[in-house]
Amino acid sequence: MSVQRATFTRPLIAVAMVAVSTLYAFAQRAPVPTRVRGTIETVDSDTMQVKSRSGEDVKLRIAPDIRVSGIAKTSLADIKPGSFIGATTVPGPGGGENAVEVHVFPESMRGTGEGSRPYDLKPNSSMTNATVADSVVGNDGHTLLVKYKDGEKKVFVADNTPVVTFVPGDKSDLKTGAKVIAFVKPLPDGSLEADRVSVGRDGLTPPM
Repeated sequence: MSVQRATFTRPLIAVAMVAVSTLYAFAQRAPVPTRVRGTIETVDSDTMQVKSRSGEDVKLRIAPDIRVSGIAKTSLADIKPGSFIGATTVPGPGGGENAVEVHVFPESMRGTGEGSRPYDLKPNSSMTNATVADSVVGNDGHTLLVKYKDGEKKVFVADNTPVVTFVPGDKSDLKTGAKVIAFVKPLPDGSLEADRVSVGRDGLTPPM
């Protein structure tokens, strides 16, 4: 190898090594959460500390325009054909879907997130937001046929499945002891900001 070629090659090798090291560092970083589920431990004007369900302490900045909604219990009997619902499901026997939880959207939120997609509540879980086309009452629950713009699903909802609905909320609901789901985004400095929070009412843990 000539001196000129070696001189040219060494910088390329160095650049390649730096690129590989950078990619490795990115691969080792923990994924940034999009939701933090847990209990508020402390809160002030612009931050809150949340103890996550898995035990981590997570500090969240509170967005100036944060949106807060309450989560309250409702009844499976209140779900009727025409209701717009969200259901977290896991695969059941025979190709069906078993509901882990169901949340009923008020009419003002009809169409929110319509469709079905993977969800992070449980392994192999999915979230489906759709309109109830039919409800069949069985001995131990309801089987719901739900339809959305790209398809449909049959969802079995057992009698003991948590069923909740959304109610109005505001920033005053963010207080110590509240059970929350915070929807977060990373900021340029590496911190996390909550721009939307669902808060359980009367000690309720939001099940979704």
